[in-house]
Amino acid sequence: MNFKQEIKKLEEKKAALQKEELIEKQHQKGKLSAIERIDLLLDPESFVELDPFVESRFEAFGMSQKKVPGDAVITGFGKISGRQVYVYSQDFSKIGGSLGEMSGKKIVKIMELARKTGCPLIGIIDSGGARIQEGIASLDGYADIFKNMVKSSGVVPQISIVVGPSAGGASYSPGLSDFVFMVEGISQMYITGPEVIKAVSGEEISFEQLGGADVHNRKSGCAHFLFKNEADCFSAVKKLLSYLPQNNLEDPPFEKSFFSEFFERENYNLLKIVPEKEEKGYDMKAVIQEIFDKNTFFEIQAHFALNVITGLARLNGHVVGVVANQTKFLAGTLDIDSSDKIARFVRFCDAFNIPLINLVDTPGYLPGKEQEHQGIIRHGAKVLYAYAEAAVPKISLILRKAYGGAYIALASRLLGYDKVIAWPSSQIAVMGPKQAARIIFKREIAESDNPKKTEKEKIEQLREIFLNPYEAAKMGQVDLIIHPKDTRNILIKCLESLLNKREQRIPRKHGNIPL
Repeated sequence: MNFKQEIKKLEEKKAALQKEELIEKQHQKGKLSAIERIDLLLDPESFVELDPFVESRFEAFGMSQKKVPGDAVITGFGKISGRQVYVYSQDFSKIGGSLGEMSGKKIVKIMELARKTGCPLIGIIDSGGARIQEGIASLDGYADIFKNMVKSSGVVPQISIVVGPSAGGASYSPGLSDFVFMVEGISQMYITGPEVIKAVSGEEISFEQLGGADVHNRKSGCAHFLFKNEADCFSAVKKLLSYLPQNNLEDPPFEKSFFSEFFERENYNLLKIVPEKEEKGYDMKAVIQEIFDKNTFFEIQAHFALNVITGLARLNGHVVGVVANQTKFLAGTLDIDSSDKIARFVRFCDAFNIPLINLVDTPGYLPGKEQEHQGIIRHGAKVLYAYAEAAVPKISLILRKAYGGAYIALASRLLGYDKVIAWPSSQIAVMGPKQAARIIFKREIAESDNPKKTEKEKIEQLREIFLNPYEAAKMGQVDLIIHPKDTRNILIKCLESLLNKREQRIPRKHGNIPL
């Protein structure tokens, strides 16, 4: 072995030791390395790395920076369950995973390839934000990334996995994604960190309290999934992708369970789950489990706006988006947060050809000064816009109550629902019978010799005349009134009758959703 070969061998050994040292630093923080995350996500030996030799070439303010191979991000493509995806994974062990000119270009190249080939894009985010040493070149890198994310929106699914800090400009990549995954203890997203907040307002707050995984899943609604460790997180990403098409030109993957035919019989369990008394709450998730294919419901934003449930499921093997009122919380009313949750989910499903099924049991929108002052009109209008715009098959099932504006948003045929189905016990009206009687028959009740008796009679009268679903059916606003035991069978038949639905859209640049 000559001298040059000896030197090269020593350099390779030194590089390997440095790499092991950097990975160990990640492990000490309870985090995986950038390449370990890719290996955990993708099928074995399917990953092909692109641009591994790219280095930042920018020097600013008289400062030269150490050249880092790959420039703090690993990019490439591979497969998940045999389906092609494009992926980038930021490497916090190198320059804090910060974004520079060349790392930005690497990410944009992957985004463009994902869009051109019609493949999902997955970003694994672990970054301190823009690289200060590179000045506005790093900020321009973010601008290019954001522009390409907007171009890809509604074309290919975009998923962000936040497994470290996502600070400053870096936090807008998750913000523009379709779905955001976070892990307890290691994930944070924030625009300005605790030090800046303290300097400006004097308030002291930790990174976790400011933008931790729990905060964004339960309070802000900026994240969709919360996990205790990275292994569970990456496993859930794979599961989510199993429900999604590769792009907007494909249909979701059909996957009929081997045992599905055994569950297409009459089901009387729904009668046990949903109480006859309208005042009593129940767990809508139990209803979902009885209606859709066994163990296929995959909830989205499970910790946010608990009065509404959103998620993906299969019905006789077909992927559907489920929106359901959860009567256990706020009686299933719609409020600001639940409106945003529904509208965002509906628009995603419409973009990727996923039919929508609503399970409706709601007294309407949540009343109150706080909701009005914070813009319930604007937020509620998002739900109306999303459903009216959606061209995928839309089916609404009314289990008990469908009152007021919530009826319009979730069940009105004239808003664009293809099928509206009701149980015989359902109530469809502007408001509940008690409130309606007190308004319509206010004078008669007040002048009655026995106001309580008169009020009770008027309530029953309204219940029979106006709340009865057969009245809505006579007007053609309810297509089917079914026995609860037949719910699954009827939904399957209605869905399959609509799978070839084609709806002509009005030519325009785009609408103006009330954001």
